[in-house]
Amino acid sequence: MSTSRRRPGSNILAVAYKEATALRHDHAFLAVVFVQPIMMMVLFGSAVSNKPQNVPWAVLDRSASAESRRFVEEIQATGYFLPPQTITGYDDGRALLRHGDALAVVVIPHDFARGRERAGASAQVLLDGADPLSAARVGGYITQVGAAFRGDEPDGETRPRSRALRHGVIALRQRFWFNPTLRDRDFFLSALAAMLLTNLTLSATSLALVGERENGTYEQMLSLPTTPVEIVLGKLLPYVALCYVEVLIALIPSGMVFGFWPRGSWATIMIVTLPFILASLAVGTFISSIARNSAQSVFLAVFFIMPSFVLSGVTLPYQLMPNGVRQIGGLLPLRWYQIALRRVAERGAGLADVWQPMAVLSAMFVVMLAAVAWRMKPRLG
Repeated sequence: MSTSRRRPGSNILAVAYKEATALRHDHAFLAVVFVQPIMMMVLFGSAVSNKPQNVPWAVLDRSASAESRRFVEEIQATGYFLPPQTITGYDDGRALLRHGDALAVVVIPHDFARGRERAGASAQVLLDGADPLSAARVGGYITQVGAAFRGDEPDGETRPRSRALRHGVIALRQRFWFNPTLRDRDFFLSALAAMLLTNLTLSATSLALVGERENGTYEQMLSLPTTPVEIVLGKLLPYVALCYVEVLIALIPSGMVFGFWPRGSWATIMIVTLPFILASLAVGTFISSIARNSAQSVFLAVFFIMPSFVLSGVTLPYQLMPNGVRQIGGLLPLRWYQIALRRVAERGAGLADVWQPMAVLSAMFVVMLAAVAWRMKPRLG
């Protein structure tokens, strides 16, 4: 009887010892293993919250009275809002909401001050319903300010209780744009294609170059009469077609099953998708160029995917994230694609409304392509 049959436990331990020894020398892999839990703990502990912060908003003050200015100041004093943008008409407010530059627009009517002296004043709040949770919370905070508003009473002055109650309530009429019924599914389905593409592009291309090295064909590939850039582009092109199929898989069933169809042009969605696909594929290829083996490459890709979902704004609004964390998320391709995709799918935006995200994604692709070419050049010799 062979030794392997008589001592299966020893054989298993011998193989385990060999793998553990190899793992112990893989410092990059171990660093990622220990850094990722700490990073995710910090993100979920400090950056991820449903509590509004840094909320962009605008004010259409047709009253231009001391009372209306005091009302705006008290909303600002809650600490949840950025300094308001002053607009002169409804069209300006609609444009801000459509471009995502404001989550709320407060409209104060001409008779606001006079209404305060009578049976109570009223105002209108236009909210971006594309993100139902944030819209409901922001509208709730503004309503609370209106319910507790005291106006321009001097400090220390008291009023009869009946008059204080009459003057203290401002009736706020809320109107939700782009998603009047505040359906949560629209918020998530509008970014479904972005999440699927991120997972596909990074998972597929993270093995592109490291797989060639492990198969022993990397040097043979570099010996071809092509430049590193041509090699990278040739590896990326087949995945572009696959990614467009993934987009259709995400959009068509969402419409057929849940009734969520993009409000904007399908052509616009396809055009804005291209720079995101290229940028994400380039990021995956760069990961493959720095990884030493397939296992390390896959782990690095997952390490990149998880923070992308948290910081990009696909699950929580990026506008409400703390300063610093919000800027870090701006370095991720998924942040800019979900901005463009949601503008088209939920707000009916056109190419003129999404040129900035497209420009940023195109710049990311060029930078990452140059980085991959730089990583490949030293190996040509």
